[in-house]
Amino acid sequence: MLTFTAARTDDPTAAALLTRYFSEREETFPSAQGTYSVSTPDPDRFVPPSGAFLLAELDGEPVGCGGVRRIDDLQRPNGSPIVQFEVKHLFLSPAARGKGVGRALLNELERRARAMGASRLVLDTNESLAAAGNLYRTSGYVTVEPYNDNPNATHWYAKDVEPA
Repeated sequence: MLTFTAARTDDPTAAALLTRYFSEREETFPSAQGTYSVSTPDPDRFVPPSGAFLLAELDGEPVGCGGVRRIDDLQRPNGSPIVQFEVKHLFLSPAARGKGVGRALLNELERRARAMGASRLVLDTNESLAAAGNLYRTSGYVTVEPYNDNPNATHWYAKDVEPA
């Protein structure tokens, strides 16, 4: 059974999963792109009403994590705001990959962002994470111009959503 639990990024289980994520990225980061730059998430950015961080558990075992956080809003030509939330640190342990856990986690993060008023979700990723890129594209994300200066990113995506 797959469950999601809200946690702070400095919660011991969340911190352990994030450490695994960052270690894996450092080990597998394409050498032609330099070295992976670790950016430890600020726990206060991932709590309601401006964010959420979730632990994914499969049959009671922690197998992944991910978060959403509000970033700068934009304005539409008519002056109405575009409330942006960024998907960050979506990670699954190798044993959980290919089982639909990533898609379910992404869907739950989107649902929570929409409940906090998001009208656009954005994220960045690296081309070396082919499965992640495929997940985002098949979940309705489209390529956009870079919205940040993340040195680890090679691709940026966005998805417009209806706030809940």
